[in-house]
Amino acid sequence: MNVYTSESIRNIVLMGHGSVGKSTLAEAALFVSGATTRMGSIADQNTVSDYDEDEHKRKFSLSLSVLPVEWEERKINIIDTPGYADFICEVICGAEAADMALIVVDAVSGPEVGTDRALGIADRLGLPRMVVVNRMDRENADFDQVLQTLQQRWGPKVAPLQLPIGAYDTFKGVVDLLHMKAYIGENGDEADVPDDLRAHAEELRAKLIEAIVETDEDLMTKYFADEELTEDELRKVLHGGLDHNLIIPVTCASGARQIGVRQLLHNVAFSGPSPLDRDPFHAGEKELTADSAGPVAVRVFKTSADPYVGKLTYLRVISGTVKSDSHLWNVNKQADERLGTVYIARGKEQLAVPELRAGDIGVVAKLAQTATGDTLSAKEQQFTLPPIAFPSPVYSMALKPTSKAGVDKLGPSLQRLVEEDPGLRLSRDGESSEIVLAGLGDAHLDVTIERLKRKFNVDVELTLPRVPYRETIAKKAAGDYTHKKQTGGHGQYARVAIEVNPLPRGSGLKFTERVVGGSVPKEFIPAVEKGVHETATGGVVAGYELTDCEVILFDGKHHPVDSSEMAFKLAASQALKEAIHGAGPQLLEPVMNIKVYAPESHAGDVVSDLNTKRAKIHGINPDGGVSVIDAEVPLAEVQRYASDLRSITQGRATFELEFDHYGEVPGNLAQKVIAEHQKAAEAH
Repeated sequence: MNVYTSESIRNIVLMGHGSVGKSTLAEAALFVSGATTRMGSIADQNTVSDYDEDEHKRKFSLSLSVLPVEWEERKINIIDTPGYADFICEVICGAEAADMALIVVDAVSGPEVGTDRALGIADRLGLPRMVVVNRMDRENADFDQVLQTLQQRWGPKVAPLQLPIGAYDTFKGVVDLLHMKAYIGENGDEADVPDDLRAHAEELRAKLIEAIVETDEDLMTKYFADEELTEDELRKVLHGGLDHNLIIPVTCASGARQIGVRQLLHNVAFSGPSPLDRDPFHAGEKELTADSAGPVAVRVFKTSADPYVGKLTYLRVISGTVKSDSHLWNVNKQADERLGTVYIARGKEQLAVPELRAGDIGVVAKLAQTATGDTLSAKEQQFTLPPIAFPSPVYSMALKPTSKAGVDKLGPSLQRLVEEDPGLRLSRDGESSEIVLAGLGDAHLDVTIERLKRKFNVDVELTLPRVPYRETIAKKAAGDYTHKKQTGGHGQYARVAIEVNPLPRGSGLKFTERVVGGSVPKEFIPAVEKGVHETATGGVVAGYELTDCEVILFDGKHHPVDSSEMAFKLAASQALKEAIHGAGPQLLEPVMNIKVYAPESHAGDVVSDLNTKRAKIHGINPDGGVSVIDAEVPLAEVQRYASDLRSITQGRATFELEFDHYGEVPGNLAQKVIAEHQKAAEAH
């Protein structure tokens, strides 16, 4: 593939709801541009973008893929992304590398929750957007209805750039409203606008021109003076209006039948922004533009492991030129990275190129230190781009290898997968020693576990992680215990008297002493404190750490010969247990703040379900067709909430979850937890 100048590059990210034909549209673009010799299909498992075994099995995209297309002397880097909510991190990575979002909407369903999710990402990153109403060949396809819904949701800046000719089995082409030309069939043969569509096309063209002139004062003046506006003027202002997000053009197509795909590529090539049109990137106080002769600054937007090539690092060149066989400095890791051959990625294929200029996207193999979100630059002139913001994981499972061989391999293998996928978090529970993997949903973790088995041959069992309850007390109490053991030679003797007092939530455990008269010698007080802390960590009533409690050593007794540190430690442990049992022990549970984003039609069902989970609803706020439900809910009730919410809303809602505080467990539930602990203790 040729090396392209920044001006001739277009970086677009395909975003939208699941199953709206994004990958098929990308496949059609590859085929009509001559990049492939046959049109791949998801059913036949031979698409360029979905090449992973898991994608073949599930029949939808799990990872982003980069698919460069050469069209009318321009290079269009199409970044195809998943539509399924669990894989939103891939969409964010793709959007970080793009200059425009091509939001794909189904011609029957119209905008859905995934559409709003895509729009939210484009908004946050300031990406211009164009909409393509895809699958016009579907039964009940209705372009006008979809256009009306888009305008209701996103306002008057949504303007049709095309009109379909027919729908379903009569869909045969598109009308370009700017030039008032029809393009028929998969080859896009130019023709006159059909007579039966002319009046509708004229009406939509008038609305398009209004939307375009509203973005430019000079053109608006000419328009109101009834001066003639040339197509070149309109196209130029459309380009500027799209670039500054003042207009959202709407096109139409059928990716499966390749109708409208050539015109879509033409619109992207001639109306879409190049890297030169972007606002500067901010790296600290410095501003970076797409200057190939400028200082090198590179954004790493994805890493993946290829079974044949090894670790692959996907790059977007922000500034400067990246050449094969050169060195770059990883600013985040403060490490030198040697670049071997620089490639252009096309699905799983790598095509070698001598260099990548500012604005282009490529891939290099076997970088040692570099991870997603890192910045690469010259060591002499370093820049740090802002980190990529990813959502926090909301679904956790504990992992246990099914074989002894898997125990040693599990940690390093999982670490490799976590490096590839910024939506995963790996942790070890200090209390239970469980290895906990957290992700964005059950499908996300299912795919990760399958990859763990296929790539690293590690089989695991999944269980719900242990809820990190805490123990505390309701009232003041005392405990007094004498540890006495007589054996041959020195015996063991220590008496410890302690008092426990409840403390406010979040205070933790505090140990103090107010011993008078040397009843417990100074050298044994650390042993008492150690005994208290060890017992508190292991819990007294249910095996969970004791917290929000003050333990005061106020009296005791020692023996000049038989007392020892061990004796005082054991006495302290038993005295604490006695005191806790008399102090009204209580269980505390982690309470989470939850924010659910659900379509308004499902808000009632979501609230009803949360109420069954002991939630306290704080508010329900409408936000453009979506209800944002704020609540607090015990963690024990929402460990499987990703699955519950999907079934309640048919996958149309998302949620965020973060720890807020510890709250008291109701008595009946606390008894269950204590009984389970006792049963487990007896089994051991």
